[in-house]
Amino acid sequence: MSTWQAVAVGIIPSIGVALVFWLAMRAVIRADRSERQALARIDEQQAADAVAGSPSGSPEQGSSAASVATPAPAPASDESQ
Repeated sequence: MSTWQAVAVGIIPSIGVALVFWLAMRAVIRADRSERQALARIDEQQAADAVAGSPSGSPEQGSSAASVATPAPAPASDESQ
């Protein structure tokens, strides 16, 4: 085997692994970008719905206070008598 063939046999697997790694990282980065865009769209839609649904126009005053459960008061005991 000549010298250039030996070099090619040694380098080609490394190039193949680098190509697979590059494709995998590209897919991960694109998926992350798409997920961030989707989450931004959902946040914008929720903010618009909260502003449209609240009477004062403030998203903080939406239904968050109504969804918080308050514990029931404990019955008074007459043990002190």
